Amino acid sequence: MQHRYLGNSGFKISEITYGNWLTHGSQIERETAIECVHAALDNGITTFDTADVYANGKAEEILGQALKGLRRESLEIFTKIYWPQGPDPKGANDTGLSRKHILEGINGSLRRLGTDYLDLYQAHRYDVFTPLEETMQAFADVVRAGKALYIGVSEWTGPQIREGHKLAKDLGIQLISSQPEYSMLWRVIEEEIIPVSKELGMSQIVWSPMAQGVLSGKYLPGHEIPKGSRGADPNGGADAISGFLTHDILSNVQQLSPIAEELGLSMAQLAIAWVLRNDNVSAALVGASRPEQIAENVKASGVVLTAEIMQRIDEALGDVIVRDPIETAKRIPNERYS
Repeated sequence: MQHRYLGNSGFKISEITYGNWLTHGSQIERETAIECVHAALDNGITTFDTADVYANGKAEEILGQALKGLRRESLEIFTKIYWPQGPDPKGANDTGLSRKHILEGINGSLRRLGTDYLDLYQAHRYDVFTPLEETMQAFADVVRAGKALYIGVSEWTGPQIREGHKLAKDLGIQLISSQPEYSMLWRVIEEEIIPVSKELGMSQIVWSPMAQGVLSGKYLPGHEIPKGSRGADPNGGADAISGFLTHDILSNVQQLSPIAEELGLSMAQLAIAWVLRNDNVSAALVGASRPEQIAENVKASGVVLTAEIMQRIDEALGDVIVRDPIETAKRIPNERYS
């Protein structure tokens, strides 16, 4: 497993990072989830990403249990805050990026994860209702209290990243990362987010490098969705993947199969290697519902794709590639979830 620096810092993370969205606490049993984390560790993954909203806190709890007793200094633990977490009823301040929610949120995350500090604390979305100055001051206080080492954001626009970075610098803390969606099929960050990040000394931790599993090749045009797959899961997975299950996308994705075979890779490994070829990507977030998936996915670490292979991938996918940033804007809520 190779490691990369996160942003313009001395902090290294495993270039394949284990993420537990849609799996721990919801899709798979606790014991299997813990086995997946241990498989990640056995295969050289040292970085783990979660969020307080995943499975209403259960994802953080299970990750904490799986990492319990391990040398904390050898791990990098990330979580995120924005959406309401926990059972109903929820209070008026249980969402967003207010000072109250951030300071209470990190205490809950630390408790569930069973750790004294986070390596990276991330704003899960941008809060249009809270002054950015308030948000960044709260993050600065979290860092100064020793509860987080670095700060990151997820799915912020270029201007939002730029202003947040400026405030962080003025406050003496490091905003070092962005966590956007990125894959062969979804390339919207290339126009604005990556150039801004490079300018500011930030890098990407990308989610859904396999386009919710579509780039693994298991979803075939004209066939039923495989039973037990994310696309067949009513608890969030089906909604997340639905936009990728068109006939044109699935047909073009199948054109990647001979390219992967030629390289001695699975289609999933090719997809992960593709995002890692970008020098502004520090890590690809990869989840698993079975331990053996981890052992296969980590084989993408260190794979080098030539310019010729990159061109062939573009030709195979053709016009199903999404590049327009407006498509991301359609997914970002204009108001807080309740």
